[in-house]
Amino acid sequence: MKKLLFCFVVLFSTFSIAQNIRFEGTIQDNSKLPLEMANIMAINQSTKAMDGYSITNDKGKFLLSLKPNTTYSIKVSYIGFSPLEETIATKTENLTKVFTLQEGVELEGVEIVREMPVSIKGDTIVYNADSFKTGTERKLEDLLKKMPGVEVNADGEIEVEGKKVQKLMVEGKDFFDGDTKLGVKNIPADAIDKVQVLRNYNENSILKGVENNQDNIAMNIKLKEGKKNFWFGDVTAGIGVGHVEERYIINPKLFYYNPKYSINLITNFNNIGELPLT
Repeated sequence: MKKLLFCFVVLFSTFSIAQNIRFEGTIQDNSKLPLEMANIMAINQSTKAMDGYSITNDKGKFLLSLKPNTTYSIKVSYIGFSPLEETIATKTENLTKVFTLQEGVELEGVEIVREMPVSIKGDTIVYNADSFKTGTERKLEDLLKKMPGVEVNADGEIEVEGKKVQKLMVEGKDFFDGDTKLGVKNIPADAIDKVQVLRNYNENSILKGVENNQDNIAMNIKLKEGKKNFWFGDVTAGIGVGHVEERYIINPKLFYYNPKYSINLITNFNNIGELPLT
């Protein structure tokens, strides 16, 4: 599984390798021992977008594909170590660099990494949502588009490593029948704590760990404490002038979610002769 995760991150990083430069190297500790599964990301200083992301292999190696003639903030992290941040300016040549992380010491004002941006647990890939937030995200869709290996198309369908996510859950339960479109367009980004990608997913607990279907993918959203109940939806309205009086139509589409139950309200109010839909 680690090899699969490393492969998809490298594919994400090298998708546009023809136009970009290669930034590769090693992440190690003080004793020059390689750190496997260390995270490295490149934040474009101009756009504030994450242009590259990688997870090191068992030899501590990483590979990023970056834009030439661009300034980046490089962020390196590993559990139990102090995070490292450096600024690099790319030109047109490939770059190689070794990053050495310092083992964390519990001192006031010294940050120690306790949670990785991306980690794996068996067949589950776990994204720490806060690692990918910049404050501009409104909905789940905005957040997913920043996560390596994850894509969201115009129809609200989610793909991970090029494979379609079959089911969307929140706190382990289907989100309005597992509809990914409703979820990506409406779940508030600031309420999200973790995004879990479940490979080889099977609803039948007896068959879990028996079958091996890597194409059967589900996504589970873990919510932050205190933000597990929320309303979402929209209201559209129109008004016009008829021969005698003003005409109006109002279409509210409102949903309420909490871990125990969910409610939806889709109706309209009008004076143009249309029957209300509820």
